[in-house]
Amino acid sequence: MTPDPVSPSCWKAVQDHYREAGQLDMRELFHNDPNRFSRFSLEAAGIFLDFSKNRINEDTFRVLVEAARQQDLAGWVDRMFRGEKINLTENRRVLHTALRNQHGPPLIVDGKDILPAVRSKLENIGRFVEAVHGGDWRGCTGKRVKDIVNIGIGGSDLGPRMVVDALHGYAVSSIKSHFVANVDGTDLSRVLSQLDPQTSLFVIASKTFQTPETMINARSARQWFLDRAGPGANVARHFVAVSADSAEVQAFGIDLANLFETWDWVGGRYSLWSANGLSIALSIGMAGFEDLLKGARGMDEHFRTTPFEKNMPVILALVGIWNRNFLGAQTLATLPYDHRLQLFPAYLQQLDMESNGKTIDRHGRNTSMQTAPIVWGGVGTNGQHAFYQLIHQGSDPVPVDFIVALQGDSGLEMHHRVLVANCFAQAEALMRGKTTDEALVELTASAEDGESMQDLARHKTFAGNRPSNTIVIDRLTSKSLGALIALYEHKVFVQGVMWGINSFDQWGVELGKKLVTGLLEEIEGESFPNRHDSSTNGLLARFKDRNGMR
Repeated sequence: MTPDPVSPSCWKAVQDHYREAGQLDMRELFHNDPNRFSRFSLEAAGIFLDFSKNRINEDTFRVLVEAARQQDLAGWVDRMFRGEKINLTENRRVLHTALRNQHGPPLIVDGKDILPAVRSKLENIGRFVEAVHGGDWRGCTGKRVKDIVNIGIGGSDLGPRMVVDALHGYAVSSIKSHFVANVDGTDLSRVLSQLDPQTSLFVIASKTFQTPETMINARSARQWFLDRAGPGANVARHFVAVSADSAEVQAFGIDLANLFETWDWVGGRYSLWSANGLSIALSIGMAGFEDLLKGARGMDEHFRTTPFEKNMPVILALVGIWNRNFLGAQTLATLPYDHRLQLFPAYLQQLDMESNGKTIDRHGRNTSMQTAPIVWGGVGTNGQHAFYQLIHQGSDPVPVDFIVALQGDSGLEMHHRVLVANCFAQAEALMRGKTTDEALVELTASAEDGESMQDLARHKTFAGNRPSNTIVIDRLTSKSLGALIALYEHKVFVQGVMWGINSFDQWGVELGKKLVTGLLEEIEGESFPNRHDSSTNGLLARFKDRNGMR
């Protein structure tokens, strides 16, 4: 591995340590240190992190923390919270943390404290949510709202969708929430088939109000509404907007009184705390949404003020770098043992891979280190009957983040005890593994003969020594979920700083967006295209031929 050009000396120290400690065995580490769990775990903002099941020792921890200091992590954290324009390629501030700062000291941006405006917009959301829930806001025929449909994509969909699904048990009983993101008409049509246009409220979420997928879905939803709502159909009573472009919103037919403005300094994947969280507030109520903000704020304060050695996002990030860049892990599995968090791995995919999936550093140079891992996962215990085989015995190491709540809310206590036992058992199994001798002992009573027993024992051998973190909350609530999301936001930011990249732009998605326009024109045109490569030309021609578009 070549040292990172941002700070060669810091990575040299870590690399030197790896040469000495790269073969650390966790079984041995736990055997030799009865206090390992207490020394490699901590609690913050209502979240407990056990990172003892990683191939690290005190020296590993020390050199990683020192690397963070040499990369000026403290300076980058301070610059982000103060509102400096750390999104260098877009010349923007990164202030999603300000959205959950309800009672902090003034935050001066361009000579003005922005927090009063933040609070004002939050109050505006609260008034609207209260009007909908209280029945003061009604559809054009006087009926109360029963269904909320959030139409967005990316950060305007994944974050709010994940939170609403996770907190379904706290939802207002009189309102059902739906989400539409995919431009595939199946997504929209399935939702619309469940709705009464006279009792439906559509939230159109797009910063520019020009996002192609979102606006295609929004226009189709508007037409569906106009065709079915009956005499006096009024778009203004059934459509509201989350956007920064009032002209486009008004042109769509939405009353500007129903525009909830977004901020230039909040990126899409960090925007669920902003007006993009309107669908969350409409689902769980304003008090629940404010608790979500409070939970995140608690993690913000911990991250901003705590020394690196006890700083949960920093530790999670540094352990991840150790696994990614020194132990060779290409992926990261997020495995929540809570069915309500079934969308959390997908949310983290965007947060991590869109933020840090880059090969150019802040100075326009090629990065010398591998950056974001491939993030994937699923809920336990389902995954145990699907992909855990690879995690335990596959040829590639897969670090795991286990996430579990100590207390369930289903009312089925035995179910929850079994769930938690499975989570802890899988983490232990990844760490311990099973030696061939241990497998032989298990097989002694049942094997037919020594030779077949020896062969079978090899299949039952688990290498173990596979890293994992266990992230524990007492109960899944709005507040604990807010802290959990903020934990991962800050972890991703720390890793971006360590790799010397800008975690807040996403230029890699632009090329495909631009090519779509030309391809769509060719699909809708009369001639068969021939200006692309032979594959693209052939696929376009086949599509047009099968659809009679000659």
